[in-house]
Amino acid sequence: MSDDQMIPADPAELRKPAECRPERVRELAAELAAGRRLPELEPLFAALPHSATGPEAELRACVLGELSLRGVPWRQRPALVAYAERLREAGHPLARLPETRLDVEHRFGARARGAGPVRSAGRLRARFPEVPDSERGAAAGRAAREAPDAARSRAAAGAFTAGGWACAPEARFFTLAQPLAADDFGMSFLKELPLDCLAGEVGPGGLPACVTAADDALNELYSAAAVGGVNGHPLHGAYARLHAWQGLYALLDLPAETPFLEAVRYAAGCRWLRFMAFTRWFRHDTADVGLAVLDPSGTRVSVLAATDTDD
Repeated sequence: MSDDQMIPADPAELRKPAECRPERVRELAAELAAGRRLPELEPLFAALPHSATGPEAELRACVLGELSLRGVPWRQRPALVAYAERLREAGHPLARLPETRLDVEHRFGARARGAGPVRSAGRLRARFPEVPDSERGAAAGRAAREAPDAARSRAAAGAFTAGGWACAPEARFFTLAQPLAADDFGMSFLKELPLDCLAGEVGPGGLPACVTAADDALNELYSAAAVGGVNGHPLHGAYARLHAWQGLYALLDLPAETPFLEAVRYAAGCRWLRFMAFTRWFRHDTADVGLAVLDPSGTRVSVLAATDTDD
């Protein structure tokens, strides 16, 4: 492909009603951030927006978000800084995100060898340490109490629903009367919970649960929205990042006003699991995700499962 073909369309096309659809605005913003140098983008921000609504303001908010993900130093450009401040004052959701890429986001959009989707029990066990069976974990699972929260469930699963995954995700929350040791937080515990994704007969692949970390969980949320479901629409970087952080905050039950670096420190003190389940709930088709987290007190657990298919 020639350089001319790589140059994205001019944002003036947003004047056409058909091009004002949110998915096209986000796509165009990603193209601009990837295909234009910062001096070429600066004229887009010459005039401050009257509000944070409308396709033109949305385009520029997404461009700023995409530049932040790419590590572009746009804070050195006064016009972009002033535009970002106006969006923040107007309450645009993207304006709250960090203006620089955090270390915990290092895997966003990466295509490193060996870091792709985990689609088999063998690959899961090869990449992450599996948690041994534990009778103490099983006993704690049987004694766990569910703490339903519909709004929190929607936020935790938001990356998958916004990305258009075909099947409804499962996000559930539980409390424990006594602290659970990190080494007892595994499949022995999870399979005792009343989870739809683990119910019923288990196939030959079993029920592996392995230890992971917060950056892996955050990346799964980001990828679910950025790439989108097989029959959904990719949200691209800026909004995928927003849904990833909203999902992480919901899993950790953190207030929205919690500073991002404080959330990162809190997440690092949690015990994170990736799990797979060869049950009828998971489609084992295009993508499957199972995540669980135990908070630092050892008394609160969040579980998130999602599955996608092109059936």
